Amino acid sequence: MTSVQKPHAPRRFRLLPEDGLLGWTPYLWLGYFPTFFIAPYRQHASALEWAATIAAGIIFVALYFRGYWARGREFVGIVVVIALLGFAFVHDNAGASVFLTYAGAFAGVLRPRERAIALLAVLAVAIALVGAALGIPPLYWIAQICISLMIGAANIHSGRVRELIRELGKAREEKDQLVRVAERERIARDLHDVLGHTLTLITLKSALAARIAEREPARAAGEMREIERVARDALADVRAAVTGYRGVGLANEVESAEVMLRAAGVAVERDVEPVPLTASEETTLALAIREAVTNVVRHAGATLCRITLQQVGETRALAVEDDGRGKRGPDGNGLAGMRERVHALGGQLEVGMGVVAGTCVRITLGRHAQ
Repeated sequence: MTSVQKPHAPRRFRLLPEDGLLGWTPYLWLGYFPTFFIAPYRQHASALEWAATIAAGIIFVALYFRGYWARGREFVGIVVVIALLGFAFVHDNAGASVFLTYAGAFAGVLRPRERAIALLAVLAVAIALVGAALGIPPLYWIAQICISLMIGAANIHSGRVRELIRELGKAREEKDQLVRVAERERIARDLHDVLGHTLTLITLKSALAARIAEREPARAAGEMREIERVARDALADVRAAVTGYRGVGLANEVESAEVMLRAAGVAVERDVEPVPLTASEETTLALAIREAVTNVVRHAGATLCRITLQQVGETRALAVEDDGRGKRGPDGNGLAGMRERVHALGGQLEVGMGVVAGTCVRITLGRHAQ
């Protein structure tokens, strides 16, 4: 069985490469080219002279448009041939000097810049030597040198501007990529915090409801309704985390942490002072409480958890400590995300032994945090 291949779409012929910076200007610069035909017209040139002039014009136009595609040696060769056309006709046709102008313009496009400068210097010397050899008055060939060098220098500068624009575009693309990566990391951190905390709480309350379902059906029903509320809140948090407009209230998070701890059979002590916090600081501390309490419930095996938030001078300090078995091993994803958020605010996060043994997660924000 043979496969049928779709025919390739025919390529559209283009005189110029697709370049938004180039645009239609190459057609505009051809406005100087007709000066090459003025002298033959005024001098009533013969058919042979007209044939040579038209042939030279066709060759130039072909080289001109090819020059916008060529690179390296081919490009240098095009500049040389255009200059030779000027030298071949300039003795009898002063308008042929336009080819030397075009040669200078193309020479300025060559990269790197040092090669463009060298090619312009060679062109200037060649114009001087040919002009002197053909007996052309110095005023004319010196003026042509100046014109070729000025246009070439302008194109050297224009080429540098084009390079900077491309570099800026590339840097903007890299920046956009970094923003996308940072956003994905933020969503991953937020989802880890939301789902880790919520699923742990749902697991604890589901187990509690199952244990008391036969003895205390009313209380079990209350626990199931609480599970439904927690699940709905988690769904809203997930949506907010993905859209990037998530804000977490510190007071609500402390209350939620206490519910989770008591559901896990962990006694709670809290000393949370009303301290001034920005929205980003409040969200960071709330998420830190969520992650720390989730770790206490999951890993600490603790019977007591203490949450404190105090302000000393311009420094705000949050501590979540337990009397469990203590932290073991490297930081997990939750602690790593918490540390990134705190550092982004210029704060410090420390994980060590608490006053009542176990583990203490301490966050300091403010002028003296570092």
